[in-house]
Amino acid sequence: MQEFWQISYLFAPLLLGLTAHGVCIRFGWLRFLYKAVDGGALMGGKPVFGANKTYRGIAAMSLGTGLGFALQALWLHNYESVRWLELFEYTAAKPIIIGLLVGLAAALSELPNSFIKRRLDIAPGSTADGPVNLLFYILDQVDFLVGAWIVLSFVIDITTWRVLYSFIFLFVTHQVISFLGYLLGMRKTAR
Repeated sequence: MQEFWQISYLFAPLLLGLTAHGVCIRFGWLRFLYKAVDGGALMGGKPVFGANKTYRGIAAMSLGTGLGFALQALWLHNYESVRWLELFEYTAAKPIIIGLLVGLAAALSELPNSFIKRRLDIAPGSTADGPVNLLFYILDQVDFLVGAWIVLSFVIDITTWRVLYSFIFLFVTHQVISFLGYLLGMRKTAR
């Protein structure tokens, strides 16, 4: 159970990244970055990623996650009672750089899912029909794990249990954040 809490602590900054993006949407912050990553390009008559995948989202995820790691390194690390949660050395600038990279990689790793959904004519923010719905629902909640784990693999060992714990933690917390974001007008849907 200790490792579950350590993984939860490790991935908690991503929640700040998701929240930062929601706040940018709600209040129109970083509007100058509100441009589609694919530039409106089409492939086979369909958007490559869609209008919802923006530079603002990538920047907000990166900065928010970096801030989360910074809070862990510069504030929480000072408490002996919290240090048992740290899976790598939280001193100097290393965690902040890792946080920025984790946020960036997480945001970028959502693009393949969007690409596939556009090929299947699933509109941004919409769901698929039938059994495919469940698959994309799960992917929409945790697709950013792939990028995060790629970066984190440089500082900690990846195990099956760690990946499973991160999946559980982020799947559950992402549901809560998505619902709260919907209630606060940061999202168009509750899921």
